[in-house]
Amino acid sequence: MPRQHRYTATVEWTGNRGEGTSSYRSYDRDHTITAEHTAEILGSSDPTFRGNPSRWNPEQLLMVATSQCHMLAYLHLAAVNGVVVTGYLDHPTAVMTEDTEGSGRFSEIVLHPLVTVTDSAMVERADALHLDANRACFIANSLNLPVGHDARTRVHEQ
Repeated sequence: MPRQHRYTATVEWTGNRGEGTSSYRSYDRDHTITAEHTAEILGSSDPTFRGNPSRWNPEQLLMVATSQCHMLAYLHLAAVNGVVVTGYLDHPTAVMTEDTEGSGRFSEIVLHPLVTVTDSAMVERADALHLDANRACFIANSLNLPVGHDARTRVHEQ
């Protein structure tokens, strides 16, 4: 029997200015995201959709969750394959395209990890592990779009 993992969180709208949603412009999109034992995340919508630019929006969170999942899978695979990683930095990018009815979908997420390893003999294997990490990432496996990689590996200078 497959193991199941269940997740819970609370998303609470905090943007009622006193009129509720009496009109499209009468409310803020601000909200908080909490879960047991975690710090809260301040959320809103994308500023294009009247959101607060100082808060995380769902589109950013999806992109970042994909990056986090890939990184964690990658680090695990590096550890079990003898690749010693001393640094990992990613600047993920994503594209969401709106349709004519105001809805839309993500058309791509591209991860741009820069991985630092301890030895030049590890570079080739380190590069190859990104494909395995993509296959192992639960979030990438759940998305209905390709997750690309523009990865680079460097050797730690001592």
